[in-house]
Amino acid sequence: MKTTVLAIALLFGASASLPVFAQVKQDAKDLGQDTKNAVKDGAKDTAKGTKKAYHATKNGTKKAWNKTKSTTKGAVDGGKAGAKEPPQ
Repeated sequence: MKTTVLAIALLFGASASLPVFAQVKQDAKDLGQDTKNAVKDGAKDTAKGTKKAYHATKNGTKKAWNKTKSTTKGAVDGGKAGAKEPPQ
């Protein structure tokens, strides 16, 4: 009799805890999906920022190159003009 009552109590206890385990399993899956999505979003933001920085650096380099080229040409032309004029 005690064995039967104990068996019924264990069976009832185990069956009552199954929904709890199912909920824990689903929570773990949801947490995994949330983490996956957060990593994806972070990677997209990093890629976007990297591209933006690349283009800004590229444009700044072109601007500096053109300014240096223009200044150098002006200095050379000025030197040539100064060499053609007689000293005072």
